[in-house]
Amino acid sequence: MSSAGRFRRACHVILRTAWVLVCAAVLVVAGVAWSTVTTISTGVERSHAIAADAPRSVSGRNVLIMGLTTRLDLHGEPLPDDVLRRLQAGESDRGGYNANTLILLHLPASGPAVAMSVPRDNLVPLASGGEGKVKEAYGRAKIAEEDRLRAAGMADKRQLERAGREAGRRAQVQTVSAFLDQPIDHLVEISLIGFFHIAEGLGGVDVCLRNATADPLSGADFPAGPQHLDAGQALSFVRQRHGLPGGDLARTRRQQAFLSAVARRLKDPAAVPAMIDTAKQDVVLDAGLDLAELAGKLPSEVRFDTLPVEGGAHVGGQDVNRVDQEKVRAKVTELATAPPPPPPNDGVPCVD
Repeated sequence: MSSAGRFRRACHVILRTAWVLVCAAVLVVAGVAWSTVTTISTGVERSHAIAADAPRSVSGRNVLIMGLTTRLDLHGEPLPDDVLRRLQAGESDRGGYNANTLILLHLPASGPAVAMSVPRDNLVPLASGGEGKVKEAYGRAKIAEEDRLRAAGMADKRQLERAGREAGRRAQVQTVSAFLDQPIDHLVEISLIGFFHIAEGLGGVDVCLRNATADPLSGADFPAGPQHLDAGQALSFVRQRHGLPGGDLARTRRQQAFLSAVARRLKDPAAVPAMIDTAKQDVVLDAGLDLAELAGKLPSEVRFDTLPVEGGAHVGGQDVNRVDQEKVRAKVTELATAPPPPPPNDGVPCVD
């Protein structure tokens, strides 16, 4: 296969799941200088939330991809007012540190990979104790760690933010790992502004909607059918849940559609530099994730699925998803060993 052909294949495969992993993978497969790959790998913020002696997958690797709702940057600083206006996502103190996007990317030793979306409102045991929505593990642990450190005398805002986020990452990894009964080998974290920067750097994305929709809370206002979304519209697209059949589950499918749209855009080699810039400003990777090494082991096919829920419930004043943990774990095993067939290749698939 030609270098250009390998380049296109890598973009199509990897970006359907974890866009950040494409930065080094595309460069390696396309034969770009090793120094460029090293620059990417060293330019991204690193986390030590996964301990060196933590349990590891025995067949392939599991990467937890976390998308945070925070409207703050990596240092806990507010985003510029003009950026907040373009995000259409409210004030900088809204959103907290919930992990509203949770995807377990399973990279097997051989065969297709699969990206499994974990619905954010699943009621599960949390690493910090008690039950809560799976998305809340990060924020609860972050607050608790910052309170502990303040009581011990730490006052520096950035130090508190960094330590709190590390505690949040540890708790989120441990919560998802225990819920799915799967080791987590690596993590990828991106906040709300990262989704915006991706779409902005790519000049927008193409999606298709089955029905026209409007939601003032997210800023979504779209006709039915195929359409091109700019960065602000793309963020509204992935944030909308009100007025959709299935609510949050429909939003999960939109997140998957967004990643697929990014993959299609990255078939154009000129789009790659924007992804590199985004990775450096909006992404956190675990310290043990070697992008260049991983790029050489990526499978030729990746597929999406969403882990099952048993319906809704009202617990502790909150609407949650009821889950059967054994069914969820059985589904993870099924997907990891026999992923579902890919969707028909008939253009941009439509979503709710």
